[in-house]
Amino acid sequence: MPRRLLRPRELARQLRLRARRQPDEVEEYLEGHGADWAAIAEATPADAADILEAISESAAGELVTELTVDDAAEVLEELRDDLAAEILLELDPQMASRILMEMPPEEAVDILERLERSEINALLELVEDESADEIRDLLTFAPDSAGGLMTTDIAALPIGMTAGEAIERLRLLHEEVEDLSYVYIVDEAERLVGVLSFRDLVFNRPGVGLEEVMIHNPVTVQTDTDREVVAELTQRYNLFGVPVVSSQGRLLGMVTHESVIETVQAEASEDFATSVGAGAEETVYTHVARSVRVRLPWLGLNLLLALTVAFVIESQTGLISREPILAALMPVIALLGGNGGSQSLAVVIRGLATDSIPSGRSREIVARQATIGLFNGLALAVFAALVTMALIGLGVFSTSQASSAQIAAVVAAAALANLLIASTSGTVIPLGMRRIGLDPALASSIFLTLITDIVGFGGFLLVAGLLL
Repeated sequence: MPRRLLRPRELARQLRLRARRQPDEVEEYLEGHGADWAAIAEATPADAADILEAISESAAGELVTELTVDDAAEVLEELRDDLAAEILLELDPQMASRILMEMPPEEAVDILERLERSEINALLELVEDESADEIRDLLTFAPDSAGGLMTTDIAALPIGMTAGEAIERLRLLHEEVEDLSYVYIVDEAERLVGVLSFRDLVFNRPGVGLEEVMIHNPVTVQTDTDREVVAELTQRYNLFGVPVVSSQGRLLGMVTHESVIETVQAEASEDFATSVGAGAEETVYTHVARSVRVRLPWLGLNLLLALTVAFVIESQTGLISREPILAALMPVIALLGGNGGSQSLAVVIRGLATDSIPSGRSREIVARQATIGLFNGLALAVFAALVTMALIGLGVFSTSQASSAQIAAVVAAAALANLLIASTSGTVIPLGMRRIGLDPALASSIFLTLITDIVGFGGFLLVAGLLL
């Protein structure tokens, strides 16, 4: 194990790397070296959290109890929310409540949302009224909304101040406000009237009034604004944060740049998971029963769709028995179509996620992807036909009655048709789901697979029946 004379940050990095390979050894070391563990948690909470995520949950809970409330709060902020919630329940309720009070309210809410309502209420009863009320307010907002993402620790100043007075006020507020990217200016009713970057504030003359230098009518969102919209606004206007206001324009908080980045990452991972029928919030640590409940319906649907493909194949068993080489070539065509369709599907879903596909251009997008499928299909059809003829000529493949040219023609026609249809389907499916109000990523690949398999197997056999 690492020597104790290492600095805490160096020791943390070594333990973090070793914990991924030998978690039991690291767990035993930390249990016997409490001073080292405390130093790591204080110096680098992120590394401490990585170590806890690698070892057993029970040991992680015990190690958190050895920390001061401040250090424990910082480490839990860096943990996966589900693990942090489980550890919070294992702690003494008084310590757990003090940890929640030390956390920024939005971070506490992210963890508490993983608990049952009764568990949340039991913990909040021990939290001081002001902090508990703030947490309860945030819990009313949907996790994927601006209200669920926002922090209420913001720099808000009255409009009548000068730049010099504002800087003096911020000196008093700096310990309470984590993000000073922007200073928000409000009127007597706490309605947002302007915004000023901290940099611009510092470089203005002390006697200049805030209303003279602030940006009037800034970009805002409301508490129910979807996180995708927040991320899109942030990227469009190059913002470091977006203010959140009520329907009356009263400033409630802000969504920080860090939260936006986490949102983009979450959206990307959720879109990927839902496209294959997994749970949007499912991780490798999700409870087994919950994962089964989420996945099983889509797998059941997949089974029914696969039986449809099997029926198509079974209806052509006579043709296959007459020319067995068809059974070997069918999966090749289906695979080509599946890959081609998945390429279009990925491009379109990414375009929808970044809001770069206006509804009015849907036909243009479909036509473009179909054209790509056509040209790819033509190229691969020629290549597949030549390879098939060569393999038959070399004796690798054998035919019963048909000539090598006939088999090559079947492969070429089926490859062209399947790539064209697959590329078009990979575009139409997510666009169609958006049009009817569903998540474009929702199990799109399952429906695409059905189409490419039916066309790949059934279409191949249909072409073979016509040409042979």
